[in-house]
Amino acid sequence: MIKSAILSIILFLIDQISKILVTRLLDIHSSFSVINNFFYLTYTHNTGAAFSILTGKRLLLIIISIIVILTIFYYIRKNKVVDKLEITSFSLIIGGSLGNLFDRLLRGYVIDFLDFRFFGYNFPIFNLADVFIVVGVFLIIIKTSRKEDKNANSNR
Repeated sequence: MIKSAILSIILFLIDQISKILVTRLLDIHSSFSVINNFFYLTYTHNTGAAFSILTGKRLLLIIISIIVILTIFYYIRKNKVVDKLEITSFSLIIGGSLGNLFDRLLRGYVIDFLDFRFFGYNFPIFNLADVFIVVGVFLIIIKTSRKEDKNANSNR
């Protein structure tokens, strides 16, 4: 549990530092080309969740974030999670959730800035906290599918 808490705090701090840098280096709605026609830093505010769903539902998003964070910590503690992949996965989700929760509580919106454009498609702008959450969920899916494969093979 301690390892997960420490890693979650480190990821939270990385997310917050990246957002502070963006707000100091860019004006709102301004964009900076990192890799032309592919990757930009574009400073924007998002009052919703991923892809701007639930826009304006700040309280609901705050409640969901708190429930997710507490549920994961409860799961880690109850199941005495020590597997490095699980600790990393859960820490990524917690750290990312804390980053966006902090923004919603402090500012009323989330700071987004990672802007990818390819093949004429402008992907929705997101932040490092979003990356942490998605990678954490993806790692849990991989871990779960490996367990299911092992169980299926051992039952043959």
